[in-house]
Amino acid sequence: MTTRRTFISTMSAATVSMLALSPSIFAGTGGQKLKNIGFIAGIIGKELEGDWKAVLKKTVEYGFSEIEPGNYLGDSAAGFLAYCKQIGLRPCAKGISFNAKDNVLMKEMESINELEIKYAITYWPWYVGGPFKLEDCKRSADWLNKTGEICRKNGLTLCWHNHNKEFIPMEEGLPFDYLMNHTDKNLVKCEMDIYWVVKGGGNPVQLLKQYNGRVKILHVKDMAIGPEQDFACPGDGIIQFETIFREALNQGIEHFIVERDDCKDGMACLKSSGKYLKNLSL
Repeated sequence: MTTRRTFISTMSAATVSMLALSPSIFAGTGGQKLKNIGFIAGIIGKELEGDWKAVLKKTVEYGFSEIEPGNYLGDSAAGFLAYCKQIGLRPCAKGISFNAKDNVLMKEMESINELEIKYAITYWPWYVGGPFKLEDCKRSADWLNKTGEICRKNGLTLCWHNHNKEFIPMEEGLPFDYLMNHTDKNLVKCEMDIYWVVKGGGNPVQLLKQYNGRVKILHVKDMAIGPEQDFACPGDGIIQFETIFREALNQGIEHFIVERDDCKDGMACLKSSGKYLKNLSL
């Protein structure tokens, strides 16, 4: 099986740099460790349909302390939250519907507050499928600013989640930059998905530095070896997370959420990811 280490040892430096790998890949600073490692519940959606309490307890054993849930599990939000606290798992972010009516948004925000969650996430902040045009960006920025104000009044912080299409050039620059530059920095933050940034040709470290303070959560999934640039569990692919995480920690980012789309064995992914992330020296 080809691993990160064998891949790096056989590829040229030019190829590696094209895939956003750091030139300091062989340097180990031996400094900080990640304090909070989380995961998005969808990665183990099938497993949670069974004995969800046993499944969540196992994720804590793997080293996870945060969860980005969908709906609560069990009979009530209070019961779900109580169990999470009991085993040492903290809900940290939850999705809200883009372009939903105000009454729907209010209900969703109430459910987020029931779980004592701080961040409300819109996973697709677009009215269209992309690639995006300037007018699409204007409409999305308006919605984000409006909804960010509603979230603040309800004790929440709004974040938008990126994909690779935000890095396809439009009439004036990149959609990613437009949303960051035309939304209120006090109302609208970003849940940056590292994989999608790299897939789109962006540089996660550069973006973190450029928009210091705007990114509050990192979605952590790796990129598989090969021209397809498929998804991979953190530690199994080619993305150099150490450099990204060092910059994130320097900025005070606290939430590192493992995600892996189309995962056949979510628990195995979380087990290997937890081991990899816990052992990183930053």
